[in-house]
Amino acid sequence: MSPAHRLAVAVDAPQHSAIGVPLTYASEHALAPGTLVQVPLGRRLVGGVVWDEPAADSAESLTEDRLRPVAGVVDGLPPLDAPWRALVAFCASYYQRGLGEVAMAALPPLLRQPDDTLVRRLQRWSLKGAGRVPAAGVADEPPPLNEEQRHALALIASASQGTTLLHGVTGSGKTEVYLRAVQQVIASGRQALVLVPEINLTPQLEGRFASRFGARAIASLHSGLTPVQRLQAWWQAQRGEVAIVLGTRLAVFTPLPRLGLIVVDEEHDPSFKQQDGARYSARDLAIWRGAQLQVPVVLGSATPSLESWQRAQQGRYRLASMRHRVGDAPMPQVRLIDMGRLPQRQGQPPVLAPVLLEALQANLVAGEQSLLLLNRRGYAPVLHCAACGWKSDCPHCSAWRVFHKVDRTLRCHHCGVADRVPRGCPDCGNLDLAPIGRGTEKLEEQLGELLPGARIARIDADTSRGQGVLVQQLAAVHAGEVDVLVGTQMVTKGHDFRNVTLVAAVNPDGALFTSDFRAPERLFAMLMQAAGRAGRAARPDAVGAPSRMWVQTWHPQHPLYAALVAHDFERFAATQLEERRVGGLPPFSHLALLRADAVEPEVAMAFLQDAQAAAAALPEAGPVTLYPVVPLPVQRVAGLERQQMLLESPSRAALQRLLTAWMPALHALRSHHRRLKRWAIDVDPLAV
Repeated sequence: MSPAHRLAVAVDAPQHSAIGVPLTYASEHALAPGTLVQVPLGRRLVGGVVWDEPAADSAESLTEDRLRPVAGVVDGLPPLDAPWRALVAFCASYYQRGLGEVAMAALPPLLRQPDDTLVRRLQRWSLKGAGRVPAAGVADEPPPLNEEQRHALALIASASQGTTLLHGVTGSGKTEVYLRAVQQVIASGRQALVLVPEINLTPQLEGRFASRFGARAIASLHSGLTPVQRLQAWWQAQRGEVAIVLGTRLAVFTPLPRLGLIVVDEEHDPSFKQQDGARYSARDLAIWRGAQLQVPVVLGSATPSLESWQRAQQGRYRLASMRHRVGDAPMPQVRLIDMGRLPQRQGQPPVLAPVLLEALQANLVAGEQSLLLLNRRGYAPVLHCAACGWKSDCPHCSAWRVFHKVDRTLRCHHCGVADRVPRGCPDCGNLDLAPIGRGTEKLEEQLGELLPGARIARIDADTSRGQGVLVQQLAAVHAGEVDVLVGTQMVTKGHDFRNVTLVAAVNPDGALFTSDFRAPERLFAMLMQAAGRAGRAARPDAVGAPSRMWVQTWHPQHPLYAALVAHDFERFAATQLEERRVGGLPPFSHLALLRADAVEPEVAMAFLQDAQAAAAALPEAGPVTLYPVVPLPVQRVAGLERQQMLLESPSRAALQRLLTAWMPALHALRSHHRRLKRWAIDVDPLAV
């Protein structure tokens, strides 16, 4: 008996396959849109989602005998609902990716290639969770709100939809506002989605929410979970068995049947932008999802992105400001150290200015903690031979391999290649190889010499590898087992270090003079966040000096530092927005990048030049500026040469029209440039 039903299925296929729309398959049974299936694609079975749009290759072009049948159906999983499918479809359309590619990437890994074991597990969970109602009570006693918190909460509560920007200085109690807003939502029987930028923030925030609402009311979704843990958390959310989902970027796609509130904490953070595959912004998708479902969205930050700040100034977002810390704790005093005025030895300034070293010693005596920020990991950025000039370059990338003293390796932070440090210079045999520059590993060593007896710890991507390692490191800081903490930007985000009263930024000037127009915005946010780790507890009985932040800089007159000293985000934002307006940069324009990688740079460049010619010939190209092809700042990574071309338009809609019309030509060009390894479009790129 021949199958009686035609199904449109969004299949899991990479972008280069050019399969961007649902394909038609045959089924003996009618399957609801949103049903997960397995279907044949070429010689393999792939996952797919039954879609509710007509398949592009349907009806007349395919007779019954040419249709391939669905190979399997995931039983026990309710169909993914229409709002979820709409979110996936918007993401695929806006970021110019295949529908099935986005749909399957948005699911837990175990759902992408389902098997009998998965089906049995889902059926067992169905029986176990049947009739379960998420907890909506309050486990601990919430602290009283101050006037600013009450006003912010009232503004959020009064909005049945739309976006609210919660701009609160570090330590102003934004998390408590989130907790109260979530409490109101789940008390009415709805669910809340809370997004954080990085996995290292999730356990701390999870603890706050669990103590307030109980662990059974919460599901966490992030890459640190095992595949089974991730699937179970997603399953509970999709079935409405939890009231709150806490997660990182990918959690924005979590299906929630009773969604009533979306919170995006540290909304400015670049980690919300995916950097491979479908290069989506989870923050922007959260805003779109809130508008689609007509539920309120809260964006929180002490240093909002300039895009969000501009929209709040224009009245497109509601603005709730919290300018004071909880308990009236003072903001840290920010002081600049002019490195050009310090005495030097052999042409080098001291590791730490004398005044900063004295402050660290005073903190040790007072029993208070200090934090030193150096946003460069490793021992030294490069190893150097003074005899012949050799430097530790990477054989696969146009970058230096970083010297890591702890394991005596030279490691590339772009492609990951690592080798033992050579006994002598590879070029001339000289045995005297010297490190140049300084990373967190070297700073940790130098602090041990300058502060004998101090308990020094380092937190960066090298020390926090492994399951649970970062949680243990942070617990040691909170328990007072660390006197001085050295770290990269990892330690500046959201951590509530109650006994840190001194923060120092050791070498932050690099971002002041880069070609990346967003670099000053990121630097200011990092320094403001770092300053916010100091003096978070109101301590009128503290025996040390008031909380403070020192910045060692060669450019103390820079306007960015003047705004930092005054804790004046609004001044900084106004200056940056005016510069962006004059330069025609986002948010006053809209950008997209076409990137191409190949072993030979000429291959990537030829593809991009042909692509540019194809775009220029389209009628939709009128309001869009096409810039010449240029290499990326780090041109070669993992043996591939990387080139890109920029597209710019004052109209987001005009840019989207061109991108959509351009895609068929790009897929066609790919077949003419067979030595090209890959290409990708990045809409609203963070780095240009």
